[in-house]
Amino acid sequence: MNATGKTTYGVTRAGEFTAERAWGAADIAEMGGVTVRLHWSDSPYKWHVNDGDEVFAVLDGRVDMHVRGADGVEIVALEAGDVFYAGVGCEHVAHPQGAARILVVEKKGSV
Repeated sequence: MNATGKTTYGVTRAGEFTAERAWGAADIAEMGGVTVRLHWSDSPYKWHVNDGDEVFAVLDGRVDMHVRGADGVEIVALEAGDVFYAGVGCEHVAHPQGAARILVVEKKGSV
């Protein structure tokens, strides 16, 4: 604890985390308007464009990230340990291949 009595650290056992629904999340931290959340899912999210940068780290499982661009849709296969970056304006959707745990760092309130 610090001088104000607040805890200064936390531990999340990512390998043990599950959610009651697809894309359920555990809030890890909020830092200057940026959130860090651990997600569990076994089904696709939805096509979206974030209003800020997003970092998407696959901790467990496999995720096919679909990215839409001028030339159509590209599918990027992500394995445990891979990190995907989506800049502002990047239209994308994550498709887990079975159950996956994903750490997402993004602007607070992003889709």
